[in-house]
Amino acid sequence: MEQAPSGLKLFGSWASSYTHRVQLALKLKGLDFEYMEEDLNNKSPSLLLYNPVYKKVPVLLHLDRPIVESVIILQYIDETWTDRPIMPADPYERAVARFWCYFADDKLGPAVGAVFGLAGEDQKAAVAQVHENLKLIETELREGAFKGRRFFGGDKIGILDIVLGCGSYWLAVFDEVMEVKLVDPEAFPLFHAWLRDFEEQEEVKEIIPAIDRLLEYARGIRQMMLSLKDTPTAAAPAATTTTTTTTNDNSNVAVESGSGV
Repeated sequence: MEQAPSGLKLFGSWASSYTHRVQLALKLKGLDFEYMEEDLNNKSPSLLLYNPVYKKVPVLLHLDRPIVESVIILQYIDETWTDRPIMPADPYERAVARFWCYFADDKLGPAVGAVFGLAGEDQKAAVAQVHENLKLIETELREGAFKGRRFFGGDKIGILDIVLGCGSYWLAVFDEVMEVKLVDPEAFPLFHAWLRDFEEQEEVKEIIPAIDRLLEYARGIRQMMLSLKDTPTAAAPAATTTTTTTTNDNSNVAVESGSGV
């Protein structure tokens, strides 16, 4: 890989889909970087120094200056190293890509996280919400801004592919751990086909953790969440833990300050 002029250092976590976004962008750009694995139960002084506001991963260090929040990091990478762009050249298309990135983290991600943290009828309602969000994306693929494209970015992976695709492996984990089908190929044929194509890219394969490790991790988190939920005296901590686990990069399953897949 091409050596970055002053070096790049990425603070991340092995199961964080947001960390994987940045790793994939750097790989697609051909940029070399040093990776620092964080123990999110015992955060390093460096992480707390470089991200004192949210205290979470990912953090990209470039020229000894920190950049935080995965989508902001992706845009910074693309603007700094302009070869092999991941953002569209046209201003309107850039705006569209940014909108759907926001949708992924504001709407789709929290809905997926809710499925992981719920059971019974509540979980069914959360699954229905995921499907409603996927219908919107399917419509865009069928007749909207991304009609006829192999990837959301066109012939090659772009920023929206990275945002939507990184974390897609959790869908298979959800199927196994909770026996729920979030992406039905019959209901969402275009999205399903895109997802399979995305996951077959070599750069993507390089960053996806082993499925056995993901399953073990997810089962542990799921058991903890449900046990806390069923403990009346732990009602307040349970709410906090659920929020942290499903909507925060610190837990790795879902998202950053707000949401994500």
